[in-house]
Amino acid sequence: MGSAETVELFKQYVVPNYGRYPVCLVRGEGSYVWDAEGNKYLDLFPGWGCNLLGHCPEPIVRAVQEQVATLIHVPNTWYTEAQGLWAKALSDRSFGGQAFFCNSGAEANEAAIKLARLHGKGRYKIITFENGFHGRTMGSVSATAQPKYHDGLGPILAGFTYAPFGDLEAVAKLVDNETIAIMIEPVQGEGGINIPPPGFLKGLRELCNKHDLLLIFDEVQSGCGRTGHWFAYQHFNVVPDVMTLAKALCGGIAGGALMTTKEIAPSLRPGMHAATYGGNPIAARAGIAALEMIEQENLLEAAKKVGEVFKRRMTALQAECELIKEVRVLGVMIGIELMIEGAPLVKACMERKLLINCTHGTVIRLLPAMNLSLAQAEEACDVLCDVIKEHAR
Repeated sequence: MGSAETVELFKQYVVPNYGRYPVCLVRGEGSYVWDAEGNKYLDLFPGWGCNLLGHCPEPIVRAVQEQVATLIHVPNTWYTEAQGLWAKALSDRSFGGQAFFCNSGAEANEAAIKLARLHGKGRYKIITFENGFHGRTMGSVSATAQPKYHDGLGPILAGFTYAPFGDLEAVAKLVDNETIAIMIEPVQGEGGINIPPPGFLKGLRELCNKHDLLLIFDEVQSGCGRTGHWFAYQHFNVVPDVMTLAKALCGGIAGGALMTTKEIAPSLRPGMHAATYGGNPIAARAGIAALEMIEQENLLEAAKKVGEVFKRRMTALQAECELIKEVRVLGVMIGIELMIEGAPLVKACMERKLLINCTHGTVIRLLPAMNLSLAQAEEACDVLCDVIKEHAR
């Protein structure tokens, strides 16, 4: 079946809640994907950030194949060795503590919101940040301080107050006797790869300590090695009380997690929250395999080197091209803010078989695989630089 036929099939039978490119993708390997017509694309936004290890990484494929043939799913009323080992692996690489498993970033953030309110014993307000993004369930979209995502859904969940990202004084003014938590992406992803100013996260930690608040880091996009450390908070030496993970957590298989300390974890008591498929044996094996692959192939360092290529090339282009307003890079989280709309550049790159993303209208967002080769990174920069220069004429 060709792309055009698949598009017609969707028109008949699939709810049209996504904007889609008129291309049917059929196969992926590493940082390449192929469409139904046999065209090959270099993918700098693989799986919307979920394929941090590239398409179909061999260790993940092998682990999933073995697990599917052994035990697909059992309820969380039973123990499985894989889930326990997965929790330990995440705990060992972060701040210790315990894990709750679910299926997505929105679910992980929903769990964090519930955990905060249960822990607050009556205090219920959570401070979040402008241009942040926490998901599309009612709780997580209410935490997302972007009115465009609330349009038509009201009334949204009460209890969220919004502060400008990076403005510590504004955050302090929002804290009152009903506040229980501050929830933030340590590096904003959907908001445009926004890196916090020096001292901001440390200041939030101090505010939380002073007012007995939980500090929740949403690392759905920045976690699992994407920034060159296991978790973005490790760049800033600020440890959260709660951390949420998803996207790359299972190397492309659906999975989400909430990490918290052993002291806070009991607040999410039995009966108050659950995820039927959360921590299932397939996701658990994939999650463990993803962590092992990153270590065995030294991909944390690889992510830093790939990021340096993009930073060098895009910063050099900025010096000669007035279209580029700012370049923001942390590992393989890459944002190139333009002075113009980015959608035409996405289209132009796709015509040259390079897949990129644009967010917030003017920010080219790249989340390439950690194992993108340096030659592939240079090749991608060649195309991207040409396209940006063409739009500057």
